[in-house]
Amino acid sequence: MPHSCPVWLGPGSGLDRAWIGHGYGWAVAAEPTPGWTDWSSWSSDVLPGYQQTTCPVGTDPDGEGELFATLVRPGGAGPSPGVVLAVHGFTDYFFHTELADFFAAHGYRFYGLDLHKCGRSWRTGQTPHFTTDLERYDRELESALQIIGTENPGCRALVYGHSTGGLVVSLWLDRMRRRGRPTGAPELAGLVLNSPFLDLNGPAILRTRATSTAIGATSKLHRTRVVRAAGNGGYGLTLHRDYHGEFDYNLQWKPLGGFPVTAGWIHAVRRGQARLHRGLDVGVPNLVLRSDHSVAETAGIEVMSRGDAVLDVNHIARWAGCVGNRQTIVPVPDAKHDVFLSSQGPRATAYRELGRWLANLDGLSEPHPDVL
Repeated sequence: MPHSCPVWLGPGSGLDRAWIGHGYGWAVAAEPTPGWTDWSSWSSDVLPGYQQTTCPVGTDPDGEGELFATLVRPGGAGPSPGVVLAVHGFTDYFFHTELADFFAAHGYRFYGLDLHKCGRSWRTGQTPHFTTDLERYDRELESALQIIGTENPGCRALVYGHSTGGLVVSLWLDRMRRRGRPTGAPELAGLVLNSPFLDLNGPAILRTRATSTAIGATSKLHRTRVVRAAGNGGYGLTLHRDYHGEFDYNLQWKPLGGFPVTAGWIHAVRRGQARLHRGLDVGVPNLVLRSDHSVAETAGIEVMSRGDAVLDVNHIARWAGCVGNRQTIVPVPDAKHDVFLSSQGPRATAYRELGRWLANLDGLSEPHPDVL
């Protein structure tokens, strides 16, 4: 059963790291969902030296045509006993080769998944990132695990999720723990969450039941109605190398001001967050990395470059305990929303904490002496 939550580990707690634990266990492996399609052959990706393969996911229940997901990997890497499946956030896709290189240097073959309607998987006529149910991602996530297991026999897998991707994979792992891994999927060894989207940022009224009810009613009538327009830059200006950042990526797939937020999408997110707030059990040890403080999205570039300009880190601290299982929570001083896209100092700290956790991962699988 999931442990009680929330667990408050926010500013002033005196705790830079926390251990939270309870029981383990996975259901017996399940058969693949009927109708799943194996991934096709690999071809060159938009990233030099990388390969991609595309999987049809089926017809969109939200009426935006056929859906596809795209799995990306570095070319030339062979089977590995350790692998990682990385899932991006909203207004995001896989482009961060530095992160892939870090995992590879620590013995983990890297795979990045662009979810349907995101990045490489977006198709003309579709609303970017739009879904009315986060559970619909389960199909492509588990299909990706199956192909990873086929390519790396006997491997153990980490799952990595950033922002909305962190919410998506936490909910998915809790469901999969209960119903069982699909046949051919590797054993899961751990979960890494990078600033997961665990609650809605903004005034407290946005998190009330009345607001959630109003969003739900709007989403039934006008699913793609924009409830928050795209911005003019903000956080994105601190990332891209053509502005004030260090990184190069496709601004059509990850625009500076983000994609518009729709009623149907935010309703799906709020339902997922409500489920997480009741307590999950992802079934594996997990690391939660976040900034040590939030900053306003309207602040200047220098301020936005040294804090989370997207989420309230107090919400992450409050609800992280609801992810479940053995947990390490690390606030990274002066980190951005994506801690691995931070300025060099905070970024190095985030990588150091990730490397330390990876080195201790086997030990985290054993009962902690402070947990009865």
